[in-house]
Amino acid sequence: MTADPLAALRASTRARVALGRAGDALPTSELLALRAAHAAARDAVHAPLDTDAVAADVEALGLGLDVVRVTSAAAGRAEYLKRPDLGRRLADGGSLVAGEYDVVVVLADGLSPLAVRTHGAPMLAAILERLDGWRVAPVVIATEARVALGDEVAAATGARSVVVLVGERPGMSSTDSLGIYFTFDARRGRKDSERNCLSNIRPPHGTGYEAAATTLAMLMAEARRRGLSGVALKADPALEA
Repeated sequence: MTADPLAALRASTRARVALGRAGDALPTSELLALRAAHAAARDAVHAPLDTDAVAADVEALGLGLDVVRVTSAAAGRAEYLKRPDLGRRLADGGSLVAGEYDVVVVLADGLSPLAVRTHGAPMLAAILERLDGWRVAPVVIATEARVALGDEVAAATGARSVVVLVGERPGMSSTDSLGIYFTFDARRGRKDSERNCLSNIRPPHGTGYEAAATTLAMLMAEARRRGLSGVALKADPALEA
């Protein structure tokens, strides 16, 4: 039997390549797998975040930080998906107490609550291990949240910077990809070009926690030194994390 010359290619990526054909269509097995992946992606978007479980995971890390829960102005998942603007606004920041903080970390469900449930706590631990000398606010768990909600959280807590760990839009080969958005001098009205983003954090198939946290630490150190974040700030592997 002739060896499949494309087997090594398929084994090297989770992308759908070299699927074969049955006549002028995909093989039935591949078509069914595609439909299953599409259903999994839809489920990941609509599934609610288990905030109790996430809070328990964070507390189990023994970081010595309180955990606060907030929600956006979107009244439920359906409105959140239809109204991105509401996902950027706090419904009620009354549970957030202002203090003297350098950074606040927000675990935001985004478009994949599964990503935050799976990767949020270990990613948080890897980040905080690298933030010696930073005054860190209580950890915030945010539901129906977009990235810019972090700016309002930073303003409410008095934090100079914000790190948002957010579930990224699920794809056909990934339903649990986590993104990190860092904004220096966070405040309402910040543009996306004023943020730094690290994406596709989902070991073992994507970026690992240690690698992502090291790059973020480089960016944060340079942001504090230069007083900015966003497109003008790049991670330099030569810098100390």
